[in-house]
Amino acid sequence: MKPQNKVKIKWSPEFAYAIGLLATDGNLSSDRRHLDFTSKELEQVKNFRECLGVKNKIGSKKSGEGNKSFRIQIGDVNFYKFLVGIGLSAGKSKTIEAVIIPEKYFFDFLRGHLDGDGSFHSYFDPRWRSSYMFYTIFMSASKKHIDWLREEINKVLKINGHISKSITDSTYKLKYAKAESLKLLPKLYYHTDIVCLSRKRRKIEKALAVANKAL
Repeated sequence: MKPQNKVKIKWSPEFAYAIGLLATDGNLSSDRRHLDFTSKELEQVKNFRECLGVKNKIGSKKSGEGNKSFRIQIGDVNFYKFLVGIGLSAGKSKTIEAVIIPEKYFFDFLRGHLDGDGSFHSYFDPRWRSSYMFYTIFMSASKKHIDWLREEINKVLKINGHISKSITDSTYKLKYAKAESLKLLPKLYYHTDIVCLSRKRRKIEKALAVANKAL
């Protein structure tokens, strides 16, 4: 039987975004053929599927706590080999280092990374009157991967961020406070039509609007 729904390996903003999602929430099977992507956000899984140009079925499952998540699985030997070639692997969470991304699409990859396993939060700091703060945060269980992200971002934007390790688990966090986030976020969200997790984008745009009003 002829294989169906093979991934077209061609770099584009959408393809790079999907690689960013895979680098965070994706999983490569040890059979060297299958990969899957799981998220609590149905939109995220749909975006992933569309970016790779496949029509595989999206399934759902519930955890023991009753939390629902969505999952898509793809069987594609060539795409699997491609992913390994650019730096992904089975059991990558603690071993991933650099990912080979064309410079042109690095920030699309980074937006996928942020949507997959990153976070953004904002608040008024009570220590200073009218002081509105926010942080853009990238996360990984691999220190080498976080170091690589920081280095690549610094090459382009000349911002340093701050790396910390979670007290409760083995996760490393690369944080950018407001001043540096104001340089970073326009690179991630450079157009109204880019693929992204809409909920997170709205949260960021709302924070930026508050920050601009406070200036």
